[in-house]
Amino acid sequence: KMESKGSILIKLLLLFQLSILCLSQQQDFDFFYLVQQWPGSFCDSKKSCCYPTTGKPAADFGIHGLWPNYKDGTYPSNCDPNSPFDQSQISDLTSSLQKNWPTLACPSGDGIQFWTHEWEKHGTCSESSLKQHDYFETTLNLKQKSNLLEALTSAGKVS
Repeated sequence: KMESKGSILIKLLLLFQLSILCLSQQQDFDFFYLVQQWPGSFCDSKKSCCYPTTGKPAADFGIHGLWPNYKDGTYPSNCDPNSPFDQSQISDLTSSLQKNWPTLACPSGDGIQFWTHEWEKHGTCSESSLKQHDYFETTLNLKQKSNLLEALTSAGKVS
């Protein structure tokens, strides 16, 4: 079972799983953290947890966010208040976002509030490299390429 085997490892990985995306363009940060979370561990660590209105997420890591960071451990946030989240810019990604980037916050939601928060806090700081649609599409692509659950399963850490 996922939560009994290597539960501490899973919790650490969900907090520290790192993907570095190197970009050749001028940017105001050094690298990205691709942060993923295991729904069960997230729900165990919070006082309240609600499944999305679209249903219970699959037993897989879900995206928490793509966070620009500096080498010194600090990070920029809320960089462009003039660039609010615009759901129409990601309408072609909504189905994939609901599957791979589900909200677990209460009350239950459709993901829009969560994605709004992630765009406004973190995504706006990546605009020198990634506009809104590219930010979400890149994050989805990185999750697919990193496939953390498959890597842990192959390593015999989960079954």
